[in-house]
Amino acid sequence: MRSSNSNSKNTGTVSSIGEKEIIRRLSNLFGSSLNKDVLIGPGSDDCAVLAMGNNECIVITTDMLHRKTDFPEQMSSWQIGWMSVAVNLSDIAAMGASPLGVLVAFGMEKSSDIEFIEGIAQGMNDCALEYGTSIIGGDIDTHDELTITGTAIGRMDRDKVIRRKGAKPGDTLCVTGELGAAGAALFALENDVEVSSTIISSFFEPKPKVFEGIKLAKSGYATSMMDISDGLALSLYDIAESSNVGLIVNETDIPINQELKGVFDKEQLLNLSLYSGGDFQLIFTLKPECVEQAMDLFTFSIIGKAVEYDQGIILNESSGKNSSICRKGYLQLENTGSI
Repeated sequence: MRSSNSNSKNTGTVSSIGEKEIIRRLSNLFGSSLNKDVLIGPGSDDCAVLAMGNNECIVITTDMLHRKTDFPEQMSSWQIGWMSVAVNLSDIAAMGASPLGVLVAFGMEKSSDIEFIEGIAQGMNDCALEYGTSIIGGDIDTHDELTITGTAIGRMDRDKVIRRKGAKPGDTLCVTGELGAAGAALFALENDVEVSSTIISSFFEPKPKVFEGIKLAKSGYATSMMDISDGLALSLYDIAESSNVGLIVNETDIPINQELKGVFDKEQLLNLSLYSGGDFQLIFTLKPECVEQAMDLFTFSIIGKAVEYDQGIILNESSGKNSSICRKGYLQLENTGSI
């Protein structure tokens, strides 16, 4: 029997050390026993990557969502189902893989209406079909709180996988779409602020950038990539640390949803675009010589560039002043984080 000697390194509680530290510790534990077919293991990217024959690989991710922390009361059952699949497909998109299928596990309350459960299933199915895949199986049981775990599986060539690691000084920093709408929707719901149904839908029905990720992977133009479901700021730090680079973001180039400009002031808009989550866009770096060709693939915004690591994570403000971007965002243990 293994001894369970405790020391200062493994004391404390979940809330005292935070999600990132828990992921780091568990990843170190699990990563010590990986077999040769695991190309990318726990903790280092949006998905795990397993070797296949003929230079192919399988890309796998999983996410757990809960009624109290992830699904506001205003969400329909269909939207709950859609979001449960979308969050997993967004991780697949971040590696550039084509989805093969999604497994889903329901923990449902005994008092749940069958119509409600079927609505969730329909939302799951519709989201999977929208992105060229399907629900291929899973599990159900009863639970004290609605809990849904999804596992998405994708496929791609090994030499096309895009990781968080790979950006180099001089690379161009980009995002796939507008930022801040999902965070604004959550703020509006919690504070009784009136916003359009389009803004609310951006939070309740996220659109993972699956096809954009596939195009970038096939092109070979991108040097690093990840999804920004936890917010732009945290994603900047993840890419910077994985790639050993600094990043400069131009405030005036951050693509902010136009509808928000009549509701929030300038400082609020900046905070929403940097520190709120749920937009499910992709952040990526491009080889500078490939930027023009990449613009033919799909619409995206150039928001800055990669620099030397010691320059840090910097916001080039509209006033011309430079300031550090804080390392914070939408990060709660219940809401985010795959090992």
